[in-house]
Amino acid sequence: MAGKQPNAADTPPAVFACLHTLTKRADFLRAARAQRQATKGFVLQARKRGADEDQPSAIRIGYTCSKKVGNAVARNRAKRRLRAIAHDILRQDGVPGWDYVLIGRAGSTATRPYIELQNDLRRALKQIHGNQT
Repeated sequence: MAGKQPNAADTPPAVFACLHTLTKRADFLRAARAQRQATKGFVLQARKRGADEDQPSAIRIGYTCSKKVGNAVARNRAKRRLRAIAHDILRQDGVPGWDYVLIGRAGSTATRPYIELQNDLRRALKQIHGNQT
């Protein structure tokens, strides 16, 4: 239907396009001091940003894998998988105004079935946010 004007039901929610990647070390350090939830596939760190910080309505996400995860190939594979589950899950279940850091785990992030990683992230978000969402 060419020429059809989109209505409110056709447009995605504002949160849909608001995933931003953490790049500054200070943001990772602040997340490290906040809440954390360990799962079999990764560790989730989460913190609510203050109103005076950048991008108050965005969901910001960071990824990290230490050398314990393996060589560069294994670390990159683990980070790719973490980015994929964050893209799939945080767009719907993430809370605007929060920073999330996903930390890869040795031996499980790169090999755990993808569906189980997604379920791990959903459970971790429920634990972090409780009844807030």
